[in-house]
Amino acid sequence: MPIGAQPPGRHGTVDEPYSALNLRLVLAAFGFVVCTVLSIWLFHAGWTLPGWLLAAWAVAAVIDMVVVQLRRRARRRAEGDSHHSLFE
Repeated sequence: MPIGAQPPGRHGTVDEPYSALNLRLVLAAFGFVVCTVLSIWLFHAGWTLPGWLLAAWAVAAVIDMVVVQLRRRARRRAEGDSHHSLFE
């Protein structure tokens, strides 16, 4: 998937829907917080393997947040400084 804004004035369709970038950013941030807290808790409990797995998921959530932020900036440059709801 290319990192860039969707074409302005185009309405989403079933085949090519709009990406819910703001919602995806919120969900990635939630996943980062949950995975980080559970990873720390598992390390303190002595369960290192599940702790490392959750730490890897937390890193994946951070990478997803960076990609989403890049796409949001590209959308803002392409469409101007308009307000977008959580699902746009």
